[in-house]
Amino acid sequence: MADAASQVLLGSGLTILSQPFMYVKVLIQVGYEPLPPTIGRNIFGRQVCQLPGLFCYAQHIASIDGKRGLFTGLTPRLCSGVLGTVVHSQVLQDSGIGSFHREASCSFDRVIKETTREMIARSAATLITHPFHVITLRSMIQFIGRESKYCGLCDSIVTIYREEGLLGFFSGLIPRLLGDIISLWLCNSLAYLVNTYALDSGVSTMNEMKSYSQAVTGFFASMLTYPFVLVSNLMAVNNCGLAGGSPPYSPLYTSWIDCWYMLQKEGNMSRGNSLFFRKVPCGKSYCYDLRMLI
Repeated sequence: MADAASQVLLGSGLTILSQPFMYVKVLIQVGYEPLPPTIGRNIFGRQVCQLPGLFCYAQHIASIDGKRGLFTGLTPRLCSGVLGTVVHSQVLQDSGIGSFHREASCSFDRVIKETTREMIARSAATLITHPFHVITLRSMIQFIGRESKYCGLCDSIVTIYREEGLLGFFSGLIPRLLGDIISLWLCNSLAYLVNTYALDSGVSTMNEMKSYSQAVTGFFASMLTYPFVLVSNLMAVNNCGLAGGSPPYSPLYTSWIDCWYMLQKEGNMSRGNSLFFRKVPCGKSYCYDLRMLI
């Protein structure tokens, strides 16, 4: 119980600190570019046409809504984080994974069992908290059309249920679940292979090296599965009655697969993955251009 409480407090603190980053990232993911591209240099010093980075974007939001505006959507995101941590811990506790961790065996069979239990816990937490995730995203993209449809948590719940029914709370759930599951299996499998065959067990810093390999493989897995995150977020806000989820800012997708294919066709599968050195793809239209047509 104490461990779960400490995880909730730590997670809540990180959520509050990262909220402005999340806000900017979501607006970029939906393709909203309120500032024109500028001429800059990439990490190699080559001159390129760049879209504004994190700090310019955040400054633009603050200039309109104030610094407090950077924390739009924080309440449902905090609810999602707290509830997700509690559900995740409870499922792991009920499945007995704590005693399983104390086993000395490091076989691939153990990795499979451990990953399966972690997958069940994460999936349960994602399923329970996804309605709050949807409300968070919709609260954020209201900035695009200056709407106030999803302001309070209770009002947002009533609005979604009235307009879309129960299914509205789970918009974008399937690609999010798939992304989490693929990322988890990929991360743990790669970490096992690296720790077993690439690292020397005789090294005195073996435990530290294993923790580093887990972090590296986790980052690699998250990069590969980022398109699932992007598609999930786009489907959560698509055709929800907000300007940011409707034409001309966003096309109307028939399914998450349709969204995936369209993004792939446009070359936008990594949109929002980087908040710095954002190069403008050739021939792509952004909301900065579309806004002048409205």
